[in-house]
Amino acid sequence: MTRMAVVEETLRVSGIRCERCVGRLAVALRGHEGIASATANLVGDVVVAWDEERTSRDAILAALARAGFHERPDAAE
Repeated sequence: MTRMAVVEETLRVSGIRCERCVGRLAVALRGHEGIASATANLVGDVVVAWDEERTSRDAILAALARAGFHERPDAAE
């Protein structure tokens, strides 16, 4: 049995203002290969777990950006 190299991180994104936005974010990540789980809240915290052999943080951020969600500048703080 192969063991996945799973990484979990909280990404802080802008563009989440309501429950509908959370749903739009879920659609943006649905079907993204390598994501094991993802949850978001209304303050823009998106907890994502992914298999780093199948996707990357940059690929996930790119998928979110295509849906209008961008990593917040204060995310590195």
